[in-house]
Amino acid sequence: MMFRNLALTSLALSTVDAFTTPSTRAPFTVSRTISSTELAAGPKIIKEKMLFDIPGYAPGKGDGELAKRYGHLAGAEIKTVGEAFAQFTKEAGNTISPLYKNYMSDIVGITHLIVVNARFQRDPLWSYGIKKTMDMYLKNYPEPDIKDRLYQAFFKSVDQDVKEIEKEAAVVEEWVKGKKFADVEAALMGEGDSFLAKIVNEKIKPDEFWMYSRYFTFGLIGLMEETEVDDLDKEVSFNIIEDVMKNKLKLPHIQACRDSDTYWKKQEKLMIMETMMKEIEIREKKRMADRLEQKAEAALAAAEELDELRKKEAEAVARAAERAEAGEEMASAQP
Repeated sequence: MMFRNLALTSLALSTVDAFTTPSTRAPFTVSRTISSTELAAGPKIIKEKMLFDIPGYAPGKGDGELAKRYGHLAGAEIKTVGEAFAQFTKEAGNTISPLYKNYMSDIVGITHLIVVNARFQRDPLWSYGIKKTMDMYLKNYPEPDIKDRLYQAFFKSVDQDVKEIEKEAAVVEEWVKGKKFADVEAALMGEGDSFLAKIVNEKIKPDEFWMYSRYFTFGLIGLMEETEVDDLDKEVSFNIIEDVMKNKLKLPHIQACRDSDTYWKKQEKLMIMETMMKEIEIREKKRMADRLEQKAEAALAAAEELDELRKKEAEAVARAAERAEAGEEMASAQP
């Protein structure tokens, strides 16, 4: 039992987070017993139970490189996801189409959690990836004026300057013109002086704390599309992302591959949704046309009925005039 406690103590100490809030409980001792329930829950719960009992612990004051670089941010006030949602709703100012509500909630929440991370660094590929995602989400939004407000509201809610995002994305769009994906792969190896090579050489390779996010993968998929990768689909994209992350950037690839799958699933769902919307629009236009045709037929029938009535009235007037004229002739013929 003592051996197990010592082993679990070592595990907890090795997983200390330099930014965890301190506790006022009594100092931790190695004789503490971990219950079978806590043990079954795994290292996370053990860490939560034992972390704050370390003598002298203070948030952001660890000896690791992460704490040294970002320790000054311990205790900083960070906008919550709820506040980001509230700002988005306020800026949008309109009720979002129910078909798009989940997509907008998803992108606001996930992007907010990315940009408030102390390790986050925006670069042109990230900007290109997030702009491409928003363009994909709102491409066929039914109301153009509301579509633009949603676009602007999203970037404001995650504290990003939309003009700067578009400017950085334009750098990528201009660079990729006329390129093959082999050129992209060369840049990912750090060759040349392109924006992509600079990201690799100046951020990814030298910085052990460089932060990956899904828009890096989405941006790479955009480059695949622009360079017309042969038979590009979900599987091809998955394999390329895996190769880029593992072999070219020497980074973990599992999350990036999952994000690749997410991109294609979102695109497929949007296509299905937009097809459904077009079908609804066509049916609605047909119903409207049918209603207009029925109104036109009713108006034509009413006009014909009115013409017939007027004709009958004219005939009645003519007959009355003839009778009156005949009466006058008979009256004049009498002595």
